[in-house]
Formats: sequence, structure tokens, C-alpha cells
Amino acid sequence: MSTPMIEMSGVSKSFGTLEVLKAVDLTVERSEVVCLIGPSGSGKSTLLRCINMLESYTAGLIKIDGQPIGFTESGGRRELMKASRLRAMRQQIGMVFQQFNLWPHMTALQNVAEPLVRVRGLTQADATGKAQAMLARVGLAAKAQNYPSALSGGQQQRVGIARALAMDPQVMLFDEPTSALDPELVGEVLQVMRDLAEEGMTMVVVTHEIGFAAKVADKIAFLDGGRIVQVGTPQQILHAASEPRIQQFLQTYHERNDF
Repeated sequence: MSTPMIEMSGVSKSFGTLEVLKAVDLTVERSEVVCLIGPSGSGKSTLLRCINMLESYTAGLIKIDGQPIGFTESGGRRELMKASRLRAMRQQIGMVFQQFNLWPHMTALQNVAEPLVRVRGLTQADATGKAQAMLARVGLAAKAQNYPSALSGGQQQRVGIARALAMDPQVMLFDEPTSALDPELVGEVLQVMRDLAEEGMTMVVVTHEIGFAAKVADKIAFLDGGRIVQVGTPQQILHAASEPRIQQFLQTYHERNDF
């Protein structure tokens, strides 16, 4: 059997005395799409940020493609990974945030190309060529010379996705990528994500878009109170959940949405 792309074992995270993640175990196989759902404050975004060490987890271990990230364990001791090694591992992971985080003084093309020059060391010509290809991949070839202020929210988020994809990640992390968008712009971003899923990209997605999770996820993990309550297929979680907490959450969602 192949090594899972992401393995989390006993992952915990505390902010002072507040424990926001409690011994989380989760496996993401290669080319698998896993959606994290649950109420606000349940630890979904924190868990996602721990995968690439934007948040340092307090206990447990996370592996990317079989290699520990953030910490190593030897002889019962847990040691922080060297910064150079962490930077190298982070280059395998692309992340798209709620906010678009584009440089306002750069065009869409420059926003995608600049990290390729700074981080990957590409020449300007090679970086520009790759950036053009990535913008075309997300349907924005015609907007390459536009500045963020001239783009809709959905277009800005797609530039953010193109920027992450340009780094050739093995894994893509999405932290509620449509939450800052007007409802009519959500679809264009979700379509890009569907396309990535069909292409076999390994993805972990924090989302409130239950319909998207139902159609695209291979697995759904429901979090509440910093714990994973249940992991299963969309059918198991959304239509046949055995846990009362999930049933309660979905009932509230049904009452607010036409799902």
C-alpha cells in the first residue's frame, strides 16, 4: 500500500489553557479530497493550519508523504524541526485562505509569478510563462494584466489558487475559500476546486458549503469541540450519521438552506 499523503496522529493544540484540538487522528490518502465541517470554533481552521505549521501543534505528529513536519520524535523526545527543513516541506503544500492576500500593487500575473522568482528561484521569463499557464488553468488568462482592485472577489480568489498551484504542491489546503465572497461568485471558485479534484489533487478543505462537500469529497470529517466526532463518506456523514451531534448540526443547516 502507498504511503498516505497526510497522517495526523494524536494532534493537539492549546492556546494557553484553552485546548482547541484534542488528540486528532486523521489520514488523507493520495488524490483524496477530505472536507472538514462542523460548527464555528470547532477547530477546523486550526487543524488545517497545523498541517503546514502555520500553527505549531502542542502534541502528536503530522506527516506529509511519510515525513514528519514541524517536529521529529526520537527516543521519546519531541524536537522542533530545523527551519530550513520546514521551509522545504512547506513547498509541498499550497494554501488558499479566506482572504485573498494578493499584493494590490501587482497585476494578477505578477502576483502569481513573484513567488516563483523569490521562492523557487525561476528566471523572470520562466516565472511569467508558468504564471500565464496557471491563470489560464483557473480561467483567468484574459485578466493577467488586471490589478486586484479591478477583479471581482471570485476572480481574486482564483488568482490566489493559481498562485498556490504554480508552486507545484503535492497537497492543497483550502480554509473556507468562499466565505468572503458574494453568493453569486461562490460557484466559479468551487468549479475550479472541482476541476482540481478531478485532476487528482490531494485536497483538505474547511468549508461551510455542504453541497460542495457532498459532491466532491471522498471523506468528510466532522469536528466539534476540538475533536473529530466522525469520519466517513458523504453518504455516511450527511445522510446516515450515527452521531446525534452531527444530526443536530445538519438539521440546523437544512432549516437555513435548501439542501
